Amino acid sequence: MAIVFVSPKQRQKMFFLGITTLLLLFLIITGTIVFFSKPESVPTEQAFIRPKIKINFEILDSGLVKNSLLMGRVQKEFAYQAATEAGEEKTGSIFAATMEEAKKILEDSGLISVSLKEVEIGRENPFTPYY
Repeated sequence: MAIVFVSPKQRQKMFFLGITTLLLLFLIITGTIVFFSKPESVPTEQAFIRPKIKINFEILDSGLVKNSLLMGRVQKEFAYQAATEAGEEKTGSIFAATMEEAKKILEDSGLISVSLKEVEIGRENPFTPYY
């Protein structure tokens, strides 16, 4: 029977102490290399090459740009409920820039007692599936 002078707990403690010491030594060496190293100097000619860009603003004076049409106002969607002169109830939607414009269009088409409501864009919960 062999006589062992070092207990298993002492051997395990020494093993973990050795691994911890090696890890700390590695971190210290890596940290000193990283933090105390200086960047290499690069000549300024190599660092930034200024591109030769020339913008021709003469195109703004051309007839194509001067005679172009302006974009119309963005139209909103309105839901309406209205009655006809015969007494029928009609519902639907109409696109117009403003609520007053939509009301005028509907009244010109022969509808009376028009109530309008702007349709909200998008969905309440954008993550719900469409099916």
